[in-house]
Amino acid sequence: MYHRDLSAMNDDELKAYFWQLAQQVVDPLLEYGRTHTTPSIERSVLLRMGFSSLEAKPMVDYAIANDLIGHGVGNIVYRLAKAENLSIREAGVRLSQGQDWERAAELFAGGEADERV
Repeated sequence: MYHRDLSAMNDDELKAYFWQLAQQVVDPLLEYGRTHTTPSIERSVLLRMGFSSLEAKPMVDYAIANDLIGHGVGNIVYRLAKAENLSIREAGVRLSQGQDWERAAELFAGGEADERV
């Protein structure tokens, strides 16, 4: 591993170096979260977003059926709400009723799939 001489850096360089190192620490954790989610974790996130268990379960089931669970169901709700100018609540209820899953899939097509909130 390469170590830099911190004493030769000015404040801006130190700040940039700090954030570079912080990103190196955080990146593997974020990747682990993306690849190791479970239906239980996703339901828990939705409950904390204010949805009931009766609303959360179908959202997770639909996310699995549409191969989108890896993006995070809370993230799907958020991105759909943002894209369609809906409240988080409105977007989640629509998804729990089986609506807008094609639109949700479109939001994660291509390079946008990795955008997280």
